Amino acid sequence: MIKKKIVLAYSGGLDTSVIVKWLQEKNFEVITFTADIGQGDEIKIAKERALKLNVKNIFIKNLKNEFIKNYVFPYLRSSFMYENFYLLGTAIARPLISKELMKISYYTNANYVAHGATGKGNDQIRFELGFKYFNSNIKIIAPWRIWELNSRNKLLDFCIKNNIKINKKTKKYSIDKNLFHNSYEGGNLDNLLFEAEENMWENTLSNEISIDFPIYLSITFKNGDPIKINNKFYNKENLFLKLNKIGSICGIGRIDIVENRYIGIKSRGCYESPGATLIMFTRKHLESFVLDKEIFFLKESLSIKYTNLIYNGYWWSPERILIQNIIDNIQKYLNGIIKIKIYKSNISIVSRYSYNSLYDKKNSSFDEISKKFDQIDSQGFININSLRLII
Repeated sequence: MIKKKIVLAYSGGLDTSVIVKWLQEKNFEVITFTADIGQGDEIKIAKERALKLNVKNIFIKNLKNEFIKNYVFPYLRSSFMYENFYLLGTAIARPLISKELMKISYYTNANYVAHGATGKGNDQIRFELGFKYFNSNIKIIAPWRIWELNSRNKLLDFCIKNNIKINKKTKKYSIDKNLFHNSYEGGNLDNLLFEAEENMWENTLSNEISIDFPIYLSITFKNGDPIKINNKFYNKENLFLKLNKIGSICGIGRIDIVENRYIGIKSRGCYESPGATLIMFTRKHLESFVLDKEIFFLKESLSIKYTNLIYNGYWWSPERILIQNIIDNIQKYLNGIIKIKIYKSNISIVSRYSYNSLYDKKNSSFDEISKKFDQIDSQGFININSLRLII
């Protein structure tokens, strides 16, 4: 019987390793694709595991620069987080992985694609909307929605039976890593009464062991993107790595949240995003004194829709692209330097500078007389606006 070709988004973790073997048993020729977006040693491990699973065609592509340039930085320009906390580190990676996987499906003449996302999560939507965007006729297999291995214990039993070796931490949690963040789900985290274990976190230090002195740091922005740290130029990838390292030793960027998934359930997730947290914090403060009031509030209102679109898998939608164009157009004002102090998970502002600043000391100060703003004018403003309150 001729085997059907299928390209699998392969991380090398528990779920996708089991999926390789499961698909092979279903008479598929499995082609694996692993996107290198900053997982470190996991890339090498993924290749080794794919070889042990008798995968003949293994594709690994370094996408770190494209990830930062075309996905991370455009998202960070929104200066917004999903439900006030989540920095979308997983959500913005899926469109890129989907795009590259579909290239491989075309190159290998594969009529099927697959992913390891569960039927409870948002990743299934993110992957599949991406697949369909690039090829509406592609056949998609989502094992978690159809197989009998519907629990972590059953997956582990399958691994033992088929001699698939998985590290101990992967057995406890579902972990996703990239340059932008680490995420942890499942296991004991499903119990809201359970405190996340300290040894779970891999990319940030706790306050108890983080450095015992403050770090002063300046970030320079040009057209909305960070370009310098302490007045030294970095390319986009190295800048992110540098900020990740600084934030990590100061305990910056940990969150433990319950979020609303698109499919209607609530889910607990733990995330580490040290560099992204530092960029988001400084960007917000730069916006506060360089953006016109009405532009600022328009951007804020659009950013709510924008982050919801990305979280829900609509990166390639026309409305996300339209809002992105509006957000990108505003970036011409975002030039300046924000200096911060970082200490024991706290970030505080030290100083702000921009040649695009709209802050006028003479108009804003209580101690100086301004020729531009006569305080008596406020009375007329109040009188006009009070009319809507008079019944």
